[in-house]
Amino acid sequence: MRLVRYHAAGNDYLVLHDRGGVDRPLPGLAEALCHRHTGVGSDGLLVPVLAEGADSGLRIYNPDGSEAEKSGNGLRIFARYLHEYRGAPARLRIALRHETVAAEILAGSRVRVEMGRARFEPAAVPVLHEGPDTLAVPLVVAGQALEATCVGLGNPHCVVFVEAELSSLPWRTWGQALESHPAFPHRTNVQVARVVGTDRVEVRIWERGVGETASSGSSASAVAAAAVCTGRVGSRRIEVVSPGGRLGVEVGEGYRVQLEGEVVGVAEVEVLRGWLASAAAEGC
Repeated sequence: MRLVRYHAAGNDYLVLHDRGGVDRPLPGLAEALCHRHTGVGSDGLLVPVLAEGADSGLRIYNPDGSEAEKSGNGLRIFARYLHEYRGAPARLRIALRHETVAAEILAGSRVRVEMGRARFEPAAVPVLHEGPDTLAVPLVVAGQALEATCVGLGNPHCVVFVEAELSSLPWRTWGQALESHPAFPHRTNVQVARVVGTDRVEVRIWERGVGETASSGSSASAVAAAAVCTGRVGSRRIEVVSPGGRLGVEVGEGYRVQLEGEVVGVAEVEVLRGWLASAAAEGC
């Protein structure tokens, strides 16, 4: 089995380049491969699939074996992989389960991808909320009342804006609790964000099925769209800064979002047959 490893602002993914005849259920295989200590280690597994009307289809698996609807950094990584390893053009289309998105390989190592339209209706997130929109959803976490802006981008997001320094807050505790909060029927990605300029937001991310992560493209997109929609920033071109690096997000008309940033190739990985046999024995 051969894999290709990339990272985007510290958010690292493995692309399944060649299964090598290995026939294992993908959820279990992803869980084993992504384990940081007993596997190769990754924030997720990207699996190419056949798709009509696109350069390739894509399935995205989290380290816990669950399948993600969308990943901004995963899409950008996959676009560069298709361009470098499968001869795809610089402008290409990638089919997810429920939508097809456009991506573009830019100069240097930068890649841009269309993230679709950010939605702020409860059913579009989804979140259980009685109001007409999700701009100010009250939630109680660990006995503390928080207010969130919930965003649907093809996957669910819960953005909590704060004014305090992020390092001073129990954001990991909030993230873990909010991920599986009863208000989110499909769980949610969580971002604790602080606006630090008219076009800049700092963020800490607790990703659904992953936990704490250095960066997330869909999270950056959700934060930027939420900041624009709630009037917290004065520009529609936002720099989102996380521990892993910086991502550029443009929020267009109708809250259609584009995400841009570097994608860095790291390694080609050949998985040893002995490890595969061991993983299979453990039920992968």
